[in-house]
Amino acid sequence: MSRAALLVLADGRFPAGGHAHSGGAEAAVKAGRITGAASLEDFCRGRLHTAGLVSASLAAAAAIGVDPVALDVAADARTPSPALRVAARRLGRQLMRAARATWPSVELDALAREFPKGAHQPVVLGLAARGAGLGAEDAAYCSAYEAVSGPATASVRLLSLDPFDATGALARLAPELDLVARAAADAARLALDFGVDALPAASAPLLEIGAEAHAAWPVRLFAS
Repeated sequence: MSRAALLVLADGRFPAGGHAHSGGAEAAVKAGRITGAASLEDFCRGRLHTAGLVSASLAAAAAIGVDPVALDVAADARTPSPALRVAARRLGRQLMRAARATWPSVELDALAREFPKGAHQPVVLGLAARGAGLGAEDAAYCSAYEAVSGPATASVRLLSLDPFDATGALARLAPELDLVARAAADAARLALDFGVDALPAASAPLLEIGAEAHAAWPVRLFAS
């Protein structure tokens, strides 16, 4: 295993399409729930322990060999918002292109054939990590970090927020990110024995509601 592969996969410059998505931050800014660094930190904390935990567990499970088709079904069941399901599959399709070019694998090829319009992004992320020789914790860390770094980066653009303040918010979340990544990896190992129902199903209703409202905006800076 090359731990350096994790740096490549988690790098914001990896061409996976995440720069076009705000992780719910654009809707939260308009609703007044993100107004500065402190509220951004609160938003990211909530996202990390709900949608972030779910995504990290799906990615970790895919990385250690849980059936990716079953994981995709589980991801659908854990994503009530149609808008978020569409966004997750678009991101999965873009990540699939990048991952297959970077770490070719028969498993990625098979998933691409099964879901020509895109599998859920965390499932593709986990298989990409597996193709790169990474494990459950690595995939979980990458996914959990994406859950908070996306909104932080978007908030800098949306609010002209000082990048130092946004980065400071992420740094303060680091201990909680450790906890979420470990919990996600533990759940993934349970899923090997007990199936995908063992994975977390934490909910974030405001993210879901915000995503549906955001999808109907005539003008928006981010895709989701």
